Amino acid sequence: MNTRRTDIALLLLRLMFGGGMIIGHGWSKLMKFFGEEPLSFANPYGIGEVPSLVLATGAEFFCSILIVLGLFTRLAALPLIFTMLTVVLVVNFGEPFAKTEKAWMYLIPYICLALTGAGYYSLDGWRLRRRAA
Repeated sequence: MNTRRTDIALLLLRLMFGGGMIIGHGWSKLMKFFGEEPLSFANPYGIGEVPSLVLATGAEFFCSILIVLGLFTRLAALPLIFTMLTVVLVVNFGEPFAKTEKAWMYLIPYICLALTGAGYYSLDGWRLRRRAA
């Protein structure tokens, strides 16, 4: 088993999907809090638009930063998995695959990262090496 190749693959996975989520989704949600327009967001669980936006922003922006850094990766992946499952199974349930494809494309790598962890090239890996020394 070539662990260096696996670790490089995990690094690329974290950078692409964590960074993609920050740039493509999390940042725009975060900016809604600083805009002049009233906050408006889906309310799939009936907890209110603002709490739903706070939870989605927390996952898509802040947890994605942790994914990119490889810090608390397994834990940080869990809110992202929940958010993507919400998009697929609640918000867009029954829609054609083309409507949910992007959520699936994020969901699967987050599940993989939750199962594998961040790998060698991460702050998690650094912390493990430091603890072992």
